[in-house]
Parts: sequence; structure tokens; C-alpha cells
Amino acid sequence: MKYVVVTGGVVSGLGKGVTASSIGAVLKACGLRVTTIKIDPYLNTDAGTMSPFEHGEVYVLDDGGEVDLDLGNYERFLDIKLTRDHNITTGKVYQAVIDKERRGDYLGKTVQVVPHITDEIQDWIERVAIKPVDGKEGPPDVCVIELGGTIGDIESMPFIEALGQFSYRVGPGNFCLVHVSLVPVLNVVGEQKTKPTQHSVRGLRGLGLAPDILACRSTEPLEEHVTTKLSQFCNVPISSIVNLHDVTNIWHIPLLLRDQKAHEAILKVLDLQLVGKVPREPKLAEWTERASKFDKLKTPVKIAMVGKYTGLSDSYLSVLKALLHASVAMERKLVLEWVPSCDLENSAAKETPEAHQKAWKLLKVSRFDILDYCHVQFLILLLSHLKKILPQGADGVLVPGGFGDRGVEGKILAATYAREKNVPYLGICLGMQVAVIEFARSVMKLGGANSTEFDPATASPCVIFMPEGSKTQMGATMRLGSRRTHFLANNCKSAKLYGNATSIDERHRHRYEVNPEMVPLLEKAGLSFVGKDESGRRMEIIELPNHVFFIGAQFHPEFKSRPGKPSPLFLGLIAAASGQLDLLLKRSCSVISSKPTPPRYSTNGTGTAVLTIKPYPNGHAKKALTSLVNGCYANGNGIHI
Repeated sequence: MKYVVVTGGVVSGLGKGVTASSIGAVLKACGLRVTTIKIDPYLNTDAGTMSPFEHGEVYVLDDGGEVDLDLGNYERFLDIKLTRDHNITTGKVYQAVIDKERRGDYLGKTVQVVPHITDEIQDWIERVAIKPVDGKEGPPDVCVIELGGTIGDIESMPFIEALGQFSYRVGPGNFCLVHVSLVPVLNVVGEQKTKPTQHSVRGLRGLGLAPDILACRSTEPLEEHVTTKLSQFCNVPISSIVNLHDVTNIWHIPLLLRDQKAHEAILKVLDLQLVGKVPREPKLAEWTERASKFDKLKTPVKIAMVGKYTGLSDSYLSVLKALLHASVAMERKLVLEWVPSCDLENSAAKETPEAHQKAWKLLKVSRFDILDYCHVQFLILLLSHLKKILPQGADGVLVPGGFGDRGVEGKILAATYAREKNVPYLGICLGMQVAVIEFARSVMKLGGANSTEFDPATASPCVIFMPEGSKTQMGATMRLGSRRTHFLANNCKSAKLYGNATSIDERHRHRYEVNPEMVPLLEKAGLSFVGKDESGRRMEIIELPNHVFFIGAQFHPEFKSRPGKPSPLFLGLIAAASGQLDLLLKRSCSVISSKPTPPRYSTNGTGTAVLTIKPYPNGHAKKALTSLVNGCYANGNGIHI
């Protein structure tokens, strides 16, 4: 087994996770089987109880592991399936050592950080590294290990010591250390500074580790004399210094590594040419095409993300990536509007009126009813100035998951707006639950309908606590991991998006569920529950049949979205928001939809207008408007039919 360890210096947030993922992608493109491990020095057992504001999103694996978001990067870049053991934390390591001590495994010895904690870390790495993660039998060829935090952090010291010992345990030719550092530019001086990286490498050497590869982050490509200086003062060959400067999208990073021959430097350190499996040149044609396609996208599609944690984009990282995967597949440039759900609530109109107005402006579109042919003629003159006149509005609405009652009423209002205005809507986990609550309140006229999470005494409990959950133990007590969903009908949009599958496996993370006792009443009122679990009592997918696209999923489809294989539900949202849903459904299930999508004409985020067309004699209005819209589209206004 070969090991590539990625560490970081100077500051946090340099992109070690993307760097580690990209290294893995390049090595995989060389024909090697790659696995990954993330080390998080915090004392938590896992990321499950951590606030999104503290540490970004909690990523969920097939086995139910609640892990660091970087494991999501690994799975997306490498198209692999990891386990909870691939995320090592200080809490897990200390718990394992204490359990052994309680069993008497140490035979009366004094249990210490060295050697017991460091040995446990090394044993854990070796045990997990040989697990196949790509669906094939046998151990992988290379394990990429990312050490979280920054060199010098006190909590990471046991892991630094363990990795230093581990380099001797596995021996020369089996261990490669990549150090990610920062080369900043001071505005006053205007030149790239190497001193932070020099100090970072010196600190790393003082802890017993020496970098084999130096990955330098910078805003612009490194100047030649800067690379020479880094090589001289850090004792790293110029050929082993890689510059990871800012790029338009992260899919360029593996290409940067390849272009700078980083794979050759890594393969040389690991002596991979000597093990009988000679790596080939990395085949990254798919990455090149994807990165180039993303950069060329011009036609926008605007999605309003209505959530609680909009202040930190990492809180919804997998959702954001899934939207990007889908938008690139549908050849649209994603314009994401972050809408704080709290600002949509009626109370915000009094407390923070400016924020309230701004939030609704991001969400709403403008609607015109064309009453007669004369108005169509007037519209011809008006549309040339449409972008200046109309407020910015969203082409689609996405309500992601979350916990707690803060901002929930705002999410319900967003669901109301999307349902009533025929705007494409995708609700995930809590987003599905609020859609059910909204339907019960607005359509069934159950004014007190709510979730027992927010109102335990509600007279109409649409969403209830799951019987198997725990209200006293927070960690790892939710319904977690991959679960099967069975489609009840193959003519629904969800089933068509999944290629007319009869069942699917998606990842879950929730404590509350739709109340099965209320399902018959909801269905009678027009809400369709098109997907259920194997028992038939747990609701998984909802749809509004007569809506252009209104789907809620109890599971989290974003966790299984991949750059080359976007999540079907996210594809559906982007397709509906850009007027391509019928085409996508035909392509997904190879049948012509029997119910065409109701007319909806939009500017795709450049000032959305929904035009309701009434019939006119001899089709004059249709001809005039078609000609008009085609002309505007050709002029770059983004209006289409």
C-alpha cells in the first residue's frame, strides 16, 4: 500500500480537501485504484452534532456515517463510496484506546499519548486503507490521507507524531508528503511573498516531517524566481513545487496538477514504477471537457436557495455542488440567490423591513396577463426594456434541510409562493416537510397544521417524531444512511427522472417524518405521495401532479450527485427552471410525456416574466409573441419559449 499525506500550513481554508481530491483524481486517471482518509483533530466523535455555522455541512455516507464535508469532495471527485471509518477524529481514537484500557488490553501498562494513541492512529490507517471503495475486490493501490487543521495546532500534535512514525513503519518508497501552503501578495508591496511558506515548512520539519511535494496556493501563477526561492529555502526540488493558483472552477485543479507533472513527482517518490503496475499518463479528457464547458456557459438559470444557514455557503456544500452538476448537464449557468428564510417571514417586515423586501425581491417573478391582441402589440414595444423594468426573480426555488424552528415560517411562505405561482420547487428533507405543512394549511384549510418539532401541541400534526428516534441522545440517533424508496406509480415526474426505476437507494438524515395517519387526507386533497419506504408507511417523495415541477424528498439526493452523474431530482429542478423539463423527461424514460408542461415563459434569471397567453383568433397572438421572443432570444435577452 502506498500513502500520500496532505497537510496544510499558514492559514486554514486553503483548499486541502480539494487538493487531496484532485491528487486522487489524477492518480486514478493514471490507472491506479485510490482510496482516501480524512483526519479531523477535534474531540467530537463525528460531525453529527456540530452546527453548520461551526464546521459546514454534515456529509452522510451510505453506512450512516455523519462525517466531514471533505469526504463529500472525495466521493464526488473519485466516484467512490466511503465508510464512517474513513473519517478519523480525536474523539474516535481516544474512545478506542479507553475501551481497550477498560478491557485490560494493555496488561496494566500506563496508557499514554505515545505510544498508545499514536499506535492506534497508525493501526486505524492501515486497517481502513485496504478497504475497497470502488466496487472492485482487493485493496486499493494508493491511500490519500488529509490531515485537517494547520501545522502547529496543538490538537493535531498526536497525529503529526503518528504520521512521522508511520513514515518509518511503511518504509521508503511508500510514503509521500504533500504540504499545501500560501504564497500571499501584500497590496502595499505588490509582490509574492515566500516567507509564510518557509516558516510553515520549517515548523513541519521541526515536528519530524519533511515535505516531498510543495503545493503553493496563490491568486496568480507563481513567478519563476519565486519558485526558485521556495526550492532553495524549503529544500524541495523545483520539479516538486506545484502552483495551485485561483481558477474559474475547481474542475481545473486536476488539470493544473497534470500540466505541472505533479503525478510524475508523486509516482517517483512512491516508486510505483517498481511494483509491476506501471501507471499510464493521466487520462483527464472528461475533466477537461467539463471544466471548459462550465467556463463557456452563458445562458443563466436563477435558483433561490431558501435556508437558515445562508451566511456560510459550506453549510449547503453538497446542495450547491448538485446544482452545479445539474446546471452544467443542462447547459445553463447557475445563478444562486441565497435567501435567508427568516427574512421572508411576516415578522421581518416590521423588524427588518429592508432585509424582508430584499429577500422577497430575490424570490419573486413578475406576472403579466395578456388580455387581448392590442396588449400583445404593446408588449412588443415593452419587452426591449424588460430587463430594466422587471425586478430580479428566481426561476426555481430550493428549500434544503435543517433543524429547529428558526426560519421555518419563511420556508413555508416560499413553498406557498412556488405552489401558487407555478414556480419549480424542490424541497429536501425539511423542505419536503414544510411543503406538506403548507399544503395542509393553504389547501386543506387546517390553519394550525404544523410539525411536532415546532409545535408539540398542534391539533393537526402533519409531521411527527419517528418512533425509533431518541429525544435524549443526540449523536447518531437519527434515521441515517442509504435506504430504499419504492415508486408507487411510473407516470410521476420523479420516477421518470430516475429512468422509470421501480425503486431507488438514497441517503437519509432525519428525526421527523410525515404523519402516516394524515396521508389519506392529504392525498384526497390532491397531494401525491409517489414514493414510500419498504414498509409503505414512511413517506419519501411528494409531488403536485398539476404543477410544472413541485417535488419534495425526505432523503438527501445531493449526497449521491456526481459531476458526470448529476442527481435526477436536481436535474429536474434545473430543467424545469430553464424550460427543458419535457425534453429531459423524454430523454430519461424514452417516452413522450402525455401531459405537457403548462406554458411558462421566463428570462431565466435576467428579470423573470411569466406570461399567461389566452387564445386569440387565427393564432395572431401566438405568431406575434413567438416572433418577438425568438428575436429577443437572438439578441441575447435570454427570453425563450
